[in-house]
Amino acid sequence: MSFVKLVIYILAGWFLYKLIFQFIIPVYRGTKQVRRQMRDMQDAMRQQFEQQQRYQQGQQQQQQAQQQSPPISHEPARKRDDGDYIEFEEVK
Repeated sequence: MSFVKLVIYILAGWFLYKLIFQFIIPVYRGTKQVRRQMRDMQDAMRQQFEQQQRYQQGQQQQQQAQQQSPPISHEPARKRDDGDYIEFEEVK
């Protein structure tokens, strides 16, 4: 009878070994990897969102500054002095 018990214990140990090393540990590692990838993706999305928010706030501040300040003319203001003005006509 002890030989049968020994064989049963060996088979039970072998099944337990297979269960632990071929199912439980790979599932644990896979779960850990998926969680890490999910966390990395969330961090990347959060950074992208914050960057987009900073960009939009900068754009809004620029628009507010442009609306508050008078428009700047790129051409210098020219004064017309009628005394110095000579009318030009092309002669053929």
